This record gives sequence, structure tokens and C-alpha cells, in this order.
Amino acid sequence: MRFSGQSAIVTGGGRDIGAACALRLAREGASVAISYHSSNAGADAVVAEIEKSGGRAMALQGDLCKEADVDALVSATVEAFGGVDVLVNNAGGLVGRKTVAEMPTEHWHKVMDLNLTSTFLMIRACLPHMKKGAIVNIASQAGRDGGGPGAVAYATSKGAVMTMTRGLAKELGPDIRVNALCPGMIDTDFHNVFTKDEVRRKVEAATPLKRQGAPEDVADLVAYLASSEAAFVTGANIDINGGTVFS
Repeated sequence: MRFSGQSAIVTGGGRDIGAACALRLAREGASVAISYHSSNAGADAVVAEIEKSGGRAMALQGDLCKEADVDALVSATVEAFGGVDVLVNNAGGLVGRKTVAEMPTEHWHKVMDLNLTSTFLMIRACLPHMKKGAIVNIASQAGRDGGGPGAVAYATSKGAVMTMTRGLAKELGPDIRVNALCPGMIDTDFHNVFTKDEVRRKVEAATPLKRQGAPEDVADLVAYLASSEAAFVTGANIDINGGTVFS
């Protein structure tokens, strides 16, 4: 198993992509700590499934925009599992679709904190406990193409995550590799809330693979990037969108 004896943190691990990543890493031997904000039932279910399969897992509620909650998550992980080998920064969200003209300053800051500041805080808190390892950030196709209507703040924050990924690859190498994924339309609650069904059908039809992605598609690529099989990959922002957008 690729992650036997290793420990991982997956933020936003109570549902969708985060839950799939936690389960995938655990299936390959990692002890997994997941954070969640409001998905307590989902987080508990992920932990129960991992433990039922003989793995080790824990879940901790918190707001990763707050340093105290970030520090509590990392400290609990180190205490339970002895360190951090893999960090998957998945927590984030659109919050709401707002054009720049109608956007309150508070909305801008909330989106930036949720997607960008939380990633910075998690990485900074984990570094003292990561002698070697891998960081995988979940960015977005929006970081490449600017996103859909009313998504400027979200797209900007994810573009910044992509740039952070490149900079950190230089700063933290050779011992820690840093990569990011840019998912397109993945079948998650994100699109259940923010994307109309007819838009999703049009995107499916225009995609060479003729479907939306599944959280497990993303989790498989996260596991590869976190593993030694990707030992010569760092600073990459990898598209995973079924061919909708080429970069």
C-alpha cells in the first residue's frame, strides 16, 4: 500500500471530493484526519467507514479561516498519528454568485479567506511537522478560465491557489512536493447548489467524455500526486475536466 505508515490531513473531508480523498488515502494505508465545518454526519460516516475497514481516522470540526482552529487540527493529528506526511487542501467554496458591481467588500474577503487564506494557514501550520511529504491543493478550472457568471471572487481565489502552488514548489523542494488540481464540473453539492441542471446537461454534452466527473475521479489523481509514483512532479496545476478545457 502506497501510504502505509503515513498520516494525512484532508480538509473539507465530510463530503464529496474531500470524503472521496480521505477514503482513497485510507484504503492505501494512511491514517487520516479530516476537518469539517458543518458536515458532521458525513465526517462521522467517513471515519466509521475507514475504521470498519481496519484503518485509523479522526474528524475535527473547525473554521479553517481561524488560526486557532487550524492549529487545533494539526496538533490533534500530530498527537494521534505522529506527524503529517500528506496534506490535501480541499476546503473552500463559492459562497454565492455576485458580480463585482454588486459585491460587498465583506463577500470578497469571505471568499478569499475561505479558499486562499485557509490554504495558507494549513500549510504554514503543517510545515514544522512535515520533514518530507506532499501537499495537494484543490484549485479549480475557474482559476484558469475565470469561472461562470458571478464567480470572479471565487475564480480569483483559486487562481491565487495555483500561483501559491508554483511558488511553494520552489520554496519547499526537494523534500516536500506541492501540486494542485483544477477540477471542472464534478458531481458534487457545489454544483447542486450553484449550477442549474440545464447548464450541467449542456456541459456534459460539450465534454469529450460526455459526463460530469465523480469525486472518486479527483481522489484517484490526488492519491497519485501524494504518492512516490509522482516523485518528479511538483509545481503542477493539473486539469481534470473530461476534456472540457485544455491548458
